[in-house]
Amino acid sequence: MPDKKRKSNPPETPNAMMLRRTLFLLIVCGIVAFLVLGLRLFKLQIIDHDFYETAAIEQQVRETTVTAARGTIYDSNMKILAMSASVDNIYISPAEIKLYDEDPTLIAQGLSEILGVDYNDILAKSAKTKSWYQTISRKVEPEVSDKVREFKNKYDLKGVKIEEDSKRYYPYSSLAAQVIGFVGIDNTGRSGVEVYDDKILTGVNGRVVRAKNAAGTDMLFTSFEDYYDAENGKDVVLTIDSTIQYYIEKQLAQSVRDYDVQNGACAIAMDVDTGAILAMASLGNFDLNNYQIVDSDVQAIIDAEQDPLIKQQLLTEAQLKQWRNKSISDTYEPGSVFKIITLSMALNEGVVSQSDTFFCGGTVDVPGRNEPIKCWKTQGHGSQTLLQALQHSCNVAFVNIGLRVGAEKFYDYAEAFGFFNSSSDPNAQLSGKTGIDLGGESGSIWWPKSYFCNPDQKSSLAVASFGQTFNITPLQLITAVSACTNGGYLMKPYLVKEVLNSDGTAASKTEPTVVRQVISEKTSETVCSMLEQVVGDKTQGTGKNAYVAGYRIGGKTGTSEKVAQDAAGGNKEYIVSFLGVAPIDNPKIAILVLLDTPSTATGIYISGGQMGAPTVGRMFADILPYMGYQPQYTAEELKTVDKTVPNLMGMTSAEALSKAQSSGLTARVMGTGEAVTAQLPAANSVVAADSQIIIYCGETPSGEMEAVPDLTGMTYSLARQNMGSYALYIKSSVPIIDSSTVVVTSQSIKAGTSVEHGTIIEVTVADTSDLGRY
Repeated sequence: MPDKKRKSNPPETPNAMMLRRTLFLLIVCGIVAFLVLGLRLFKLQIIDHDFYETAAIEQQVRETTVTAARGTIYDSNMKILAMSASVDNIYISPAEIKLYDEDPTLIAQGLSEILGVDYNDILAKSAKTKSWYQTISRKVEPEVSDKVREFKNKYDLKGVKIEEDSKRYYPYSSLAAQVIGFVGIDNTGRSGVEVYDDKILTGVNGRVVRAKNAAGTDMLFTSFEDYYDAENGKDVVLTIDSTIQYYIEKQLAQSVRDYDVQNGACAIAMDVDTGAILAMASLGNFDLNNYQIVDSDVQAIIDAEQDPLIKQQLLTEAQLKQWRNKSISDTYEPGSVFKIITLSMALNEGVVSQSDTFFCGGTVDVPGRNEPIKCWKTQGHGSQTLLQALQHSCNVAFVNIGLRVGAEKFYDYAEAFGFFNSSSDPNAQLSGKTGIDLGGESGSIWWPKSYFCNPDQKSSLAVASFGQTFNITPLQLITAVSACTNGGYLMKPYLVKEVLNSDGTAASKTEPTVVRQVISEKTSETVCSMLEQVVGDKTQGTGKNAYVAGYRIGGKTGTSEKVAQDAAGGNKEYIVSFLGVAPIDNPKIAILVLLDTPSTATGIYISGGQMGAPTVGRMFADILPYMGYQPQYTAEELKTVDKTVPNLMGMTSAEALSKAQSSGLTARVMGTGEAVTAQLPAANSVVAADSQIIIYCGETPSGEMEAVPDLTGMTYSLARQNMGSYALYIKSSVPIIDSSTVVVTSQSIKAGTSVEHGTIIEVTVADTSDLGRY
């Protein structure tokens, strides 16, 4: 039987193979394409969802910001120090100007005339037709923006826009400028409390969301509009008392003028019991409403510079200098005011007592020092008690007191008083801050412990005992001295009293913080009684020029030489200071004043006793009555204090003479009339005791002018007599104790100035019987 042939598949043709490969490739490509598309859709719809949703919303809606009102800053008595008020920003929409075929020339001309903006600048901005927002002027006052609104409505200009905004105002101009600080054009804080508490003051802006069409203009007749309320900022209440601040600044400015102070000045007033800052001032000053403008004399120097780069540099330096808060940002050698600290630690340790005596021969040798340390009184003070050593501000005595305390204990107390923070590394340079709630506080500069406590050298301990060769801030010093007088408690200084919600309720309050007790209450009481004798003892006290009749004041002078300046071969420069506390029998307020580089040109001896003490005395004379402390004059003081001129009008000449005499004044009568028809000076004026007032009976005062004489260098009584011969009068900035010993150091009206009869000139006086760098 023949074999049957097996059936087999016909061979695959080339066309079939091609078709199958093509289908395979198409499937693969399709899968890849859909995979890429899927990934792309995943990125667009999932990963980038928020981005494209935001872009779509921006195409469909227009947002307008509703500016939150910035919180108000108040003083401790709820007087407004900084506030915000409504203003307007003026801008144009070039796209809408083109869309509605409005006249750019008309718009540029109108806005230029109303706002004082350059015409060509406005015209150039209107040519940017793809833009919907071009700023023309910001922070426009309402009365000006009303004129813009009238112009816009008159010509039905849709391309001119008015946007509500707010502007910061400072009602007291330069008062407490470095403390309050200022805001920038965007209403955010730039310095002072404004920047430190910016988050509290700022609030949260609201917004209005409206639908817009493809052209970008608002859609009419739609109900789509969402309004999100703004959340206004909180109000901040400071511990600053604007009245005390005013008195501090007034007298500080007077001293800057009187003593021709070259490098600014600062002052702090502190509540010794709580650490609350009652006033803090730095001079030169500036207007917070125009914070970029510098002093006119400084501006004249800048304007004289031809190089624009140097001119800008000078302007920047001048601005930074005037914005700087010297009270917390500058460090200095405190000088003899620091003797309060040395005295406190020595008394607290029991290494000295008020019965101890110290001999000063003018110099003292100290181990580890090549040259002896000199006292400011080169011939020496001789033998003196502990109280007298403080009254005399004797360097030699305080070197010996510091050596009795010892380096280790001195170091511990200095840290306890807050002058530095210790380190586990004995070779570390030490520094510290008070932690006040205000930016810009600098740290102190103190020796490493290994150097200060080196038993082979006592030099650093010796000079530290009277406040030299280390640097601290004024705030650190007044905080430490407050601890010496308040019972021994170091308080943390603070500026913010409380924070208020927009409805006036308290969001937070600052409670006084005791850092630690440094000395005992008994030691503090002893220190206070001794400080009173520095001011109240008219023969031995170097602080007697701070005395205010009727009040009990304690304090200490300070004169520190700028050692670096002297070492560099420059002229000797000094920082003079005084720290006073009152009422010293129950301390409430401490005041520290620093005058940086008084000029020798005034002829007044440069020292804390001749410059710093009178300044603080004048401050206390203003502030203590305001705080409710009434003067308690002794019988002797009642005779010498300035007197108030009584109203003599209508009295007979005999009655007027009697009234003048009973008021502590003398008088002479001009004319023969029956009744007083005029008087010099005017009623209720304050003049020196025993001044001779002029009573006119039927006559009138002469209209002639008088040239003011130069009173500087005269005793107060001689100056009074001299002025009386011209029918002119004087009064003192502080109550006079002894008119025969105090000398006029400055006068409110310059010598040679022509004034009317009856004019009263205020003079600054000082006891110059014991001059020295103390």
